[in-house]
Amino acid sequence: MTTLTWIILITLLIPGPLVGLYFLFNRANGIVHTRGRKRRYLLYVPESYDPGLPAPLVISIHGFVQWPAHQRGLSGWNKLADKYGFLVVYPRGSGFPLRWNAGPITNDLVKTQREVDFFSDLLDHLSREFNIDPKRIYVNGMSNGGGMAHLLACTMTGRIAAFGGVAGAYLYPEEVCRPSRPTPWIAFHGREDPVVPYQGGPSRNHHGRILFTSIESWARKWAEYNCCGLEPEIDQITHQITRFVYRRCEDDVEVVLYSIEGGGHTWPGGGWLPVWLTGRTNREINATTLMWEFFERYTSDL
Repeated sequence: MTTLTWIILITLLIPGPLVGLYFLFNRANGIVHTRGRKRRYLLYVPESYDPGLPAPLVISIHGFVQWPAHQRGLSGWNKLADKYGFLVVYPRGSGFPLRWNAGPITNDLVKTQREVDFFSDLLDHLSREFNIDPKRIYVNGMSNGGGMAHLLACTMTGRIAAFGGVAGAYLYPEEVCRPSRPTPWIAFHGREDPVVPYQGGPSRNHHGRILFTSIESWARKWAEYNCCGLEPEIDQITHQITRFVYRRCEDDVEVVLYSIEGGGHTWPGGGWLPVWLTGRTNREINATTLMWEFFERYTSDL
């Protein structure tokens, strides 16, 4: 797409009265130096944070054409941070429109490694500034940000305890994806997602240039990585919500997929997105709450 097209899409993602304030909203409140570059992030520290006590950290990664404050509003992580006392950081991608150089967005392994280095340097930076519990660091993301979370699951399992993703499922070749330990994963995906098709294949939003694997095949692949039993337990949570759970994995981890009938390229229970562009947002579950309940069960083995 052209730059003008992306500007139009960005405009549509922001409520009308706020269009002129996009760049104000896109502000960050932190900078980290990585590989000779400045990268930015938006950090939330709840009032309950006690520097004398190690606190969990949640990293929530925005999608393509989105930005940290948009991910904050879409996911609602800050509200849970207030309740449970963890910190939340929303990293900012690069380029215009903002993106993460992960998965089918690029095959450039140099750019891919640069993104991984950014997250590693971000964790080092935040750990110097705050009393972060190194065993309770969690990552999640939306769309392209979910793909970035998958890349970190392939490359940084030694530092991150559990992972989550919404509307994004990338597969990486074995030379890229080598998890160092079993990887707890929770994912949410709408069956009517127009951007990352549930059944796999080309994305209509990328003119067929990007091909995706089917979501259930993706979940099974992570079950294979974790040496789980390969027949998932299937529960019908509501008429529209089906949960697939892979159990009997190494180190008692699980791989969980919530399949959402009628759901679009959206965050279940989350903020507003234009239905004509992304599809419908399911309100029967809240992906953020379910992620946190899942994350709390796991610590890394540092």
